[in-house]
Amino acid sequence: MKNATILSIIGANCPTKTLSPVADIARAQNLHLAYLAVGAIPQFPNFGVGMLPYGSPVVPDTWQESVQQVNADLKAKLDEVEAMLAKEGLSGDVSSVYAEPAGLAELVSWRAKVCDLALICNGLRGEPQTFKNVLHGLLFNSATPVVINDSAGVKTLSAKNILVAWNTSLPASRAVKRAIPLLKQAESVTIACFDPRMSELADGENPGSDVGKWLTRHGCNVTVEQHPSGGKEIATCILARAAEVGADLVVAGAYGHSRLRENLFGGTTASLSEQTDVAVFMAH
Repeated sequence: MKNATILSIIGANCPTKTLSPVADIARAQNLHLAYLAVGAIPQFPNFGVGMLPYGSPVVPDTWQESVQQVNADLKAKLDEVEAMLAKEGLSGDVSSVYAEPAGLAELVSWRAKVCDLALICNGLRGEPQTFKNVLHGLLFNSATPVVINDSAGVKTLSAKNILVAWNTSLPASRAVKRAIPLLKQAESVTIACFDPRMSELADGENPGSDVGKWLTRHGCNVTVEQHPSGGKEIATCILARAAEVGADLVVAGAYGHSRLRENLFGGTTASLSEQTDVAVFMAH
């Protein structure tokens, strides 16, 4: 991804040492590294909202102190990242946003709209709601692909073996299109279709062969596979096959079903985003 802008979403507790390994790749590919530190401030106490006519709202000292602490922690993290960029001589910028968890999705997406790839630091998993809102904001409010479980982006930007979880859904097609720069530089690309529907009106008579031919024209070394799930969850099958082929990265479409359905009943995207072992490149 030469000359690309890579956005890293980090929290105050994201270890700076986990970000520095990308330095050599950034220099080699002339990358611009943008870091956005996000923090969720505590919800304003309910008893401070309601008040009598002509009264004043009650703002607890503890709440104000919490907000100030979040701001101070983010500034300290940005100072560390700036020092790392200066030490390595890298092109980059740093900024921060902090709001109630629900407001982070829109704020993060604004920054991501002018970036080529977004990475979410696993340090944000310590605040599950913040992690979820950041992920949803990137997927649904920006056109930027997202990578999880690869805080520095080293696995993604230097991936040699990539597994593409393919079906004919629009999210899967978008994910593959946005991953083409990575797929072209990989040594091998495995197109894996799970429980394909082999008909012209569904996934085609030879599922995966069409996208395989397309990527081959781009110069990719492609292998197409079709697998039955055997009743297992599709995400489990994807991760198992990725381990078998030694994939550095999994490329998958996100939320082929609605968010409400996945929140209520689970789904492939939810399962892939919950696991922390395999780097996943996603787009909606």
